[in-house]
Amino acid sequence: MVKEKILVIGASGQIGVELTLALRSIYGNAQVVASDLREENELLKGTGPYVSLDVMNKEMLHVQIIRQNITQIYLLAAILSATGEKNPALAWHINTQSLLNVLDIAREERLHKVYWPSSIAVFGPTSPRQQCPQQTIIEPVTVYGISKYAGEFWCNYYHQRFGLDVRSLRYPGLISYKSSPGGGTTDYAVEIFNEALEVKKYNCFLSSETYLPMMYMPDAIRATIELMEAPADQISVHTSYNLAAISFSPAEIASEIKKHIPDFSISYEPDYRQAIANSWPQSIDDAVARKDWGWKHKFDLPAITADMLENLRQN
Repeated sequence: MVKEKILVIGASGQIGVELTLALRSIYGNAQVVASDLREENELLKGTGPYVSLDVMNKEMLHVQIIRQNITQIYLLAAILSATGEKNPALAWHINTQSLLNVLDIAREERLHKVYWPSSIAVFGPTSPRQQCPQQTIIEPVTVYGISKYAGEFWCNYYHQRFGLDVRSLRYPGLISYKSSPGGGTTDYAVEIFNEALEVKKYNCFLSSETYLPMMYMPDAIRATIELMEAPADQISVHTSYNLAAISFSPAEIASEIKKHIPDFSISYEPDYRQAIANSWPQSIDDAVARKDWGWKHKFDLPAITADMLENLRQN
């Protein structure tokens, strides 16, 4: 049995840092190569190999994959929803071309597996608002959502045409204390904790009753690894799996924070991100993931709030 050698592209990002550390704890530090265009994240330093890598440079990427004897790739590099709306052409180019580069090399080098995240941003205003199912009307209205939906079909195409084992999850909003968010519409749910501890008030860029699907990062990391370690015959979705944990509004998370910080206050000043949030479902049905490979979330809102505040205080 060949020992897996994993390349994480975008390892210094919000998901990348924690996923890299989790993979190193499972496969061994030397077996997981972290890479990014940015400097190596402080949390990764000294934990394993790191290479500076531009996923848009296909030749350089190909050389690294051969040189490092890579067998699996986790491609996390992307321009997210809110940032993408400021430069749609760049977001489309980076989000789609990076995936095509990886899929093409993975096919040529016969890599064992590729992981690429999609997002709830693939859904649009015509998708069901409550318990949005795996297969439904999908008409995204952001360039991020459009690029992710196109990417899902490229993943499926490479699986059907070339037999490449590509796996994907549609992440909800992710909450983490270890690394900074990267320009997404759900970022308020990370910012609010930092502001609550630092200044005891927060001005939210979404309205008080904006419900969005959310997940604590430990659940997201576990879901990713569980999906990738599931036997191939248990994977029925080769576009991207719906993934869910909880849904809440800014008012609800503020109320939960007040239980820990009684003098915390929140105000609301919705901006362009409100329209993006309004276009997404309020809750997601992930029954297929739960059936296929036994997905189950662990963290609810009280547990997330307590853990976030405790860890941010320590940091």
